[in-house]
Amino acid sequence: MIKSLLLTATIATSSLFAHTAIMSCFDNGDGTITCEGGFSDGSSASGVKFRVEANGKTIFEAKMSEDSEVTFNKPSGNYNAVFDAGEGHQVFIKGSDITE
Repeated sequence: MIKSLLLTATIATSSLFAHTAIMSCFDNGDGTITCEGGFSDGSSASGVKFRVEANGKTIFEAKMSEDSEVTFNKPSGNYNAVFDAGEGHQVFIKGSDITE
């Protein structure tokens, strides 16, 4: 019984600290794209790795600013914006899904 209660308490506690990576991107209308990142628990994404990929290659790399955002020149053609906070915490957004 005590082991069962401890296991339940451990699972409940660990789920309280779980968070999901989130990112949104928008076209600034001036040839640049801005992406904002964060976590579902409200944690900052400052310093989190960010990249833009096209044709299987990284064409831009940066880290999220202290405001948890990054702005880059809009690539021509197909590309993906990638928020990379580590395994299980990655968000991919297709360039074609980014609008003004």
